[in-house]
Amino acid sequence: MGSILGLFFHSLGGFASGSFYIPYRKIQVWSWESAWIIGGLFSWILVPLLAAYLTIPDFMGIIMNANSNVLLWTFVFGVLWGIGGLTFGLAMRYLGMSLGMSIALSLCSIFGALVPPIYREIAEIKGDTISHIVGSTGGQIVLLGILVCVLGIYLCGKAGMMKENELSQEQKQESIKEFDLTKGLIVATISGLCSACFNFGIEAGKDMAAVAVEKGSDPLFQNNVIFVVVLWGGFLTNFVWCMYLNFSNKTFGDYLNKNSPLRMNYTFAAVAGTTWFLQFFFYGMGESKLGNGASSWILHMATIIITSNFWGIYFKEWNGVSKSTYRTVVAGIVVILVSVIIVGIGNSFS
Repeated sequence: MGSILGLFFHSLGGFASGSFYIPYRKIQVWSWESAWIIGGLFSWILVPLLAAYLTIPDFMGIIMNANSNVLLWTFVFGVLWGIGGLTFGLAMRYLGMSLGMSIALSLCSIFGALVPPIYREIAEIKGDTISHIVGSTGGQIVLLGILVCVLGIYLCGKAGMMKENELSQEQKQESIKEFDLTKGLIVATISGLCSACFNFGIEAGKDMAAVAVEKGSDPLFQNNVIFVVVLWGGFLTNFVWCMYLNFSNKTFGDYLNKNSPLRMNYTFAAVAGTTWFLQFFFYGMGESKLGNGASSWILHMATIIITSNFWGIYFKEWNGVSKSTYRTVVAGIVVILVSVIIVGIGNSFS
């Protein structure tokens, strides 16, 4: 039952993450940086604090009394993850939801899934080590699921390259206004590598989660106290960059621009930010059932990719492509879905 619940929670989190960028598409007049940081104020500051307040008694006391090294590394990984989150938004801007997420999350899923167990092995830390994963039947099935997921991600990426070769610049920009493959590939690669640091931040902050459980918190929500610190780091990175863009692009006036639909813009930014945070709210619930191992991270990434590709199809990002290209992206989605099932089976052996 724990594995089924874990899969269900990760699916909810993946759906939230794969869908969060949709409200940003509704924001009018504002520059990208203005919309992004207002959404980020909700996703990285306000909503995480509210979630922790509702689920973790005295969460600020836990943070204030935590070991300084725990706080430092949890925050630092949050700063590094913030670079990934920032470039993730740029990947959506230049590549669209379907291709952007597939490329960024391919690296993120592999790096975030396998580095923590390798680190536990080297540092002799308790938990799922790489040797334990390789040496157990369930772990081997999980690794098979990861390989299948990589194949699915490859197919999605291949479909994107086929699309690039088939459509004119005007056709591509009908659904993605600022489509730019070169810029998109660069920021998506940086995003994929840095975004995996969120998983490392969870690992670094585990002591705070343990204290939360000792104080009577439901283990289902134990990671909410970690998220507060990780996301402080992420907010810092994004805030500095967006303020720089506001200054260089002279877009500070966006926030009070009477020529823009201010109420609608703030509402859509708030919805986008809240939806974004829900991915990790549900990730924490899924992780509490499956553990912070390779399977949790790969399930989360895979369901995001599935969701984003379905939205990409819905918003006609693949209109005008050949049947072979369309079949390729659909095949990629199906293969990733199969990988989720394989990882779920592997977890049932735990």
